[in-house]
Amino acid sequence: MRTDDVINEIEKVVRGKKRVITMVVATLLAGGHVLLEDIPGVGKTTLAVALSRALGLDFSRVQFTPDVVPGDLLGFTYYDQKTGEFIFREGSIYTNLFLADEINRTSPKTQSALLEVMEERHATVEGNTRELPKPFFVIATENPYGSSGTQKLPESQLDRFMTCLSMGYPDHGSEVEVLMNDSHSKLDNVKPILSAGELTYIQQEIENMHTDPALYDYIVALSEATRLDERFSLGLSPRGSIALYRVSRALAYMCDRKFLTPADIASAWMSVAGHRVRLSPRGRATGLTENDILSEIIRSVPIPKIS
Repeated sequence: MRTDDVINEIEKVVRGKKRVITMVVATLLAGGHVLLEDIPGVGKTTLAVALSRALGLDFSRVQFTPDVVPGDLLGFTYYDQKTGEFIFREGSIYTNLFLADEINRTSPKTQSALLEVMEERHATVEGNTRELPKPFFVIATENPYGSSGTQKLPESQLDRFMTCLSMGYPDHGSEVEVLMNDSHSKLDNVKPILSAGELTYIQQEIENMHTDPALYDYIVALSEATRLDERFSLGLSPRGSIALYRVSRALAYMCDRKFLTPADIASAWMSVAGHRVRLSPRGRATGLTENDILSEIIRSVPIPKIS
């Protein structure tokens, strides 16, 4: 599988994180956006850069700070005194893969500027709508909420991210390899495995994947379980159900299958659902985390039999 080659190429510079890399690639194949939430220095930016190179995508990065404004992302019109004309200057989002680095350090207004482009794949500036390149993805990184200078992302923004992942510290052996090989200096060695056109073709193949009708019921049952659980004040939205379905299909494709299974859905469950649910006061009183309850749900909802 070409996707295996992509993962192997990224692993040249991101050591010991195959599960995270696989989920990021699956999210992009599903046409979604990724939120990487973790402490600084564990390789989030390196992963995004390596991914853009392995997939042969144009890449743009913005370091989000309090003084970044929507015009920096979407673009703006200015008057050119030499020509006597108004000229539109494109912002940073007119690319295939946009890295929003430390997104929760900027203002809510600038965070909101990404909402339209993430959902609609176009930007409206001064009343004019401009299409973005295809394919278009956003990978955003954020430090854990409560870190100095951070602002909590609103639920409407979080729901736009198909998956939310955490890198975590590398294991001992992987960190030794990082020291020995100096991953940052090896980024230039990451070779393009796919082109933008091939990526689009794979996405079309995934769209045509067979899905047993019972699996649609299974996905909705999982989502409904989060809404009915009194330990959650906020459950999965219909957009969350769609995200679960799309990521699951991408994982099935990466396993070289043309059909979806319950195991694919279970593999995608935590990464898709974790950032979409919120504990209620009753849930917090139990001492359980969102992931603890989600693990209970995926174990308790009956697994359908498919033909």
